[in-house]
Amino acid sequence: MRVLIVEDEPLMAEGIRDGLRLEAIAADIAPDGDTALELLAITEYDIAVLDRDIPGPSGDEIAARIVASGSGLPILMLTAADRLDDKASGFELGADDYLTKPFALRELVLRLRALDRRRAHHRPPVRELGGLRLDAFRREVTRDGRYVALTRKQFAVLEVLLAAEGGVVSAETLLERAWDENADPFTNAVRITVSALRKRLGPPGIIATVPGVGYRIEPEAPMPPEGRPGTSRGAP
Repeated sequence: MRVLIVEDEPLMAEGIRDGLRLEAIAADIAPDGDTALELLAITEYDIAVLDRDIPGPSGDEIAARIVASGSGLPILMLTAADRLDDKASGFELGADDYLTKPFALRELVLRLRALDRRRAHHRPPVRELGGLRLDAFRREVTRDGRYVALTRKQFAVLEVLLAAEGGVVSAETLLERAWDENADPFTNAVRITVSALRKRLGPPGIIATVPGVGYRIEPEAPMPPEGRPGTSRGAP
């Protein structure tokens, strides 16, 4: 999951971002309305977390533009405005959820997970494929009933791969969905993380490399004949 945090208090924004990273949620920060609009125009987010009182276009205006765009991007308003009328106006603007400051980070995480699940209601909250089972709420992964301990980044990559339901996911998409805007687009972090993830999951190989295209979960795919292009489970 990748989240946009629109918050003009640096310590608050950085604290949220760092806390979400511990939950394998990538997050970008927009300190004002103009930056938020720029990021929304170039990046595909799963949820927008909006403070209503920010410099430039307000959080309310950002929410209105998101709704008008028809993108269906869920909005969680995170603000100190805690009166019932404030909450009512936030929902009328199109907010999907409303959390007042001060708040517990754990509650924010649970609300984000719930919004993500609601947006993709056609997908089960627990993803399963080829003996792999990923529970995003518990942050647990098992393979054929065996618990698999993963780092936060490995978990995030596996979550993106499983969400594709066997489809190919490019390295660029993995970098966008599992890392934040500070990730170097020329880094080999995706290759290294996928390689380490394969080792954690153990044999037989279940993450296939489609040369020149990306990666996919493919437990039943046969190895291609030597010398022919195709899918390789061993390639990083």
